[in-house]
Amino acid sequence: MQVEVLNKSGKATGRKVELPEEIFGIEPNDHVIYLAVKQYLGAQRQGTHKVKTRAEVKGASRKLHRQKGTGGSRKGNIRNPLYKGGGTIFGPKPHGYDIKLNRKVKDLAKMSALAYKAKENAILVVEDFNMESPKTKELVTVLSNLNINGKKTLFVLPEYNDNLYLSLRNVPSVLGAQLADINTYDIVNSDVLVLTENVAKLFNEEEVAA
Repeated sequence: MQVEVLNKSGKATGRKVELPEEIFGIEPNDHVIYLAVKQYLGAQRQGTHKVKTRAEVKGASRKLHRQKGTGGSRKGNIRNPLYKGGGTIFGPKPHGYDIKLNRKVKDLAKMSALAYKAKENAILVVEDFNMESPKTKELVTVLSNLNINGKKTLFVLPEYNDNLYLSLRNVPSVLGAQLADINTYDIVNSDVLVLTENVAKLFNEEEVAA
């Protein structure tokens, strides 16, 4: 598929880039997208939740009263889970929530997410530009020119650019990422995918290399 290259003013440059059909034109697989998003969100969880069992709470270990002859129920020690301050039955214990996915499944999920963005016409290609210093106001102007200001945007760069990243991070609705670091969740979670011209060309190079 061919996409028009826009400049910072939001106007067409007259150039077009080819996005490979092998990535952006496939039939999306919803299930692998679900698995990749589940893996990403699970990995964000610390899993440090913990409660104390009756073996860990404070309290004497003596039996409260004799077993029989009181007319009441039989009781163990004060750390019984039925008493206030007692232990918790079957409470949470520290554990990880991350799951393993094969590389091919993760790649398919990422391609499926990109294919959805292509189907929705939610991909913009902007000519490469640089900033002399970090200026969020200047970047917001660029987003306004592209008619995406306020939309959840994933801005993909070919490599780390200090001035661009410092400008991007101050815009709540924009996430900046290098091409090598984008993941399925970030793509699905965005309304618009913005690629620089070099990034768009890199997709073709990676396809040839594969």
